[in-house]
Amino acid sequence: MNTVSWFEEGFGEEYLAIYRHRDESEAEVVADFVRSHVCCLPGAPALDVGCGVGRHLRFLKGHQWTVGIDLSAPLLRIAQLTQQDAILVRADMRALPFCSGAFHLVVNLFTSFGYFNDDEQNQKVISEIARVTAPNGWFVLDYLNAANVRQSLVLFDRHQIGSQWVEQRREISTDGHYVQKAITIVGEDRTFQERVRLFELKDLLSMLWNCDFAVKEVFGDYYGGPRTPSSPRTIVIGQRL
Repeated sequence: MNTVSWFEEGFGEEYLAIYRHRDESEAEVVADFVRSHVCCLPGAPALDVGCGVGRHLRFLKGHQWTVGIDLSAPLLRIAQLTQQDAILVRADMRALPFCSGAFHLVVNLFTSFGYFNDDEQNQKVISEIARVTAPNGWFVLDYLNAANVRQSLVLFDRHQIGSQWVEQRREISTDGHYVQKAITIVGEDRTFQERVRLFELKDLLSMLWNCDFAVKEVFGDYYGGPRTPSSPRTIVIGQRL
């Protein structure tokens, strides 16, 4: 029986090719958005939870003393090669290896959340983030917009990446709680799975409130637009009580 969760094997080097449209110019916009909506002193310690190859880390650490954590060894290796001065840690976001109150800013960007089948485990991620956030420190959660996903989900697409063709099949789980994706490299015996919880805004707010974050603002995109059913993102900014 295979007991490996999808996120333990789904973030290899192929992930970068599939999501290559998420480039550094977008990452810079996101980092600028974060800095414009939190009050954090220059140089204060920050943590990027689910940093991947460090797209956002590159721009955040220009202003904050920033550490990146991720579970994917392949992505962290790439991050270290491209940013040799980056401070990177391989860790599970449910058990952050840092002292309580260590960071004045914690970010979790590009839907690096909602991976677990058990909602208690998803809540544990927020609990751990709250634990390592200093009093009056900030947390920025950049998540999908469940309403927009439900109304605009593309069930199938096929596109070329280099010399390879990639097929992606998407669906909402039968219980309506997850968006699921199967990614197939055509001509190779390789299929990757993604499965992310469709948390509604009220669910996310409740999770933050349960961990003593005061929710300060909610946005629907990286330019500070309002969150509506059709906005692309759900971005919640909280401050630790």
